[in-house]
Amino acid sequence: MSDGIKKASLLLRVIAKLIDFILIAIAVKIIPQIGLIAGIVYILISDGLFEGRSIGKKILKLKTISLNTGNAATFRDSIIRNSTIAAAILVSGIPLLGWLFVLIICTLEFLLMLGNKQGMRLGDDFANTYVIED
Repeated sequence: MSDGIKKASLLLRVIAKLIDFILIAIAVKIIPQIGLIAGIVYILISDGLFEGRSIGKKILKLKTISLNTGNAATFRDSIIRNSTIAAAILVSGIPLLGWLFVLIICTLEFLLMLGNKQGMRLGDDFANTYVIED
């Protein structure tokens, strides 16, 4: 990474993802028939919106970039990097086991970000992406 790029802080990344999860929860509550599917689609494509920014990242001035190109993440990058979280949301409706799976995935992703020098989580490794402060 070049010296002009600042790695996004773990706290800002967690808050941005919480904002995105709150938006999903609102969608599920307002339109229960399709809210969960809309939420999963949003999580999958979210980092391809607004030039590499989900709504949460846009609010907190973070950006997902491709390490291959240095450009903003594409929808393809976003789908790959967020597939683990989307899978967790998909099974969240299964009583007890679904939420246990969500907790395991989110904890794993958080620990990987915490333990990785570049702050990359499993999805970032899959998609070869990186989150920066913009």
